[in-house]
Amino acid sequence: MTPELSVVIPARDVAPHLDDLLRGLAANARAGVEFIVIDDGSADRTPEILQEARVDGLTVVRNDRPAGVAAARNQGLALSSGRYVTYLDADDYVMPGYYAELVAAIEGLGCDFVRVDHVQVTGTRRIPEPAPMGRRGVVLDPRDGILPVHENSMVDYPAIWAGVYRRELGDLLAMDERLHTAEDRPWVWRLHREAASYAVVPLAGLHYRQRPGSLRQIGDERQLHFFDAFDQVIAGLADDPDHESFLRKAARTYCAIIAFHLKRRDRLSPELRERLYDRGRTALRALPEETLAETLPGMGGERARLFADLLGVS
Repeated sequence: MTPELSVVIPARDVAPHLDDLLRGLAANARAGVEFIVIDDGSADRTPEILQEARVDGLTVVRNDRPAGVAAARNQGLALSSGRYVTYLDADDYVMPGYYAELVAAIEGLGCDFVRVDHVQVTGTRRIPEPAPMGRRGVVLDPRDGILPVHENSMVDYPAIWAGVYRRELGDLLAMDERLHTAEDRPWVWRLHREAASYAVVPLAGLHYRQRPGSLRQIGDERQLHFFDAFDQVIAGLADDPDHESFLRKAARTYCAIIAFHLKRRDRLSPELRERLYDRGRTALRALPEETLAETLPGMGGERARLFADLLGVS
């Protein structure tokens, strides 16, 4: 029997969090749901814990060497067979009944994909994080989720795990394995540009945990992959019928992320800091002058100063 839902879970060195993960999977185990964990070259006790786990529908695949989260997700996607696909990071967890509600949402609405809210876990705090779309429970055009330019929209909510996707989306579900950070940015843009329909529902059963050692928080060469990710986004807009408005949106988000990394440049080695500056200048100067002139003044005082310093203007 074809599974109803496949849950793809990349895992690497997450042993301290696997109790929460496995408890959540066990509480969601039922006929028609498969859990595919890709152990991506873990060096801690992750492999042993996963091999000892007893969860109905669980399959564990071990990579001897880490391939990266995008490659692990693609690997799990290729091994899966459910009519719908969703994702979960192995340091996160879900509440009982979450996946049944997720499937009910996409089947009831009949759209290509459904996005959901989530809960941010920080220590003992639990903070609801809603998807940035006020219209809930109705089928929408995914392209309408890209704008507005100067406010958060659905392409600013790239978390691949906060949703469920119809398998017929095919290549739209695959990620670029060359990207080790920001891999979800071109993915979510492509999804919203090319899929036919989507919806957002008020479901927040997934708890997202930001680990202290994650790539977002440490100085690592892979941090600079956001440049490659947004260059892909912008290149993909070249022939888009809404090129002008979508480019303004992409440029604003790109600039905001460049500023984020400039503010945290002290985490990087001197060599990587110089590469950040060089690539930042190249990225800004590659944008059309009119787009840049519209974007930078609206970025706020501190970010405006960062860009002025970067570009050497007063």
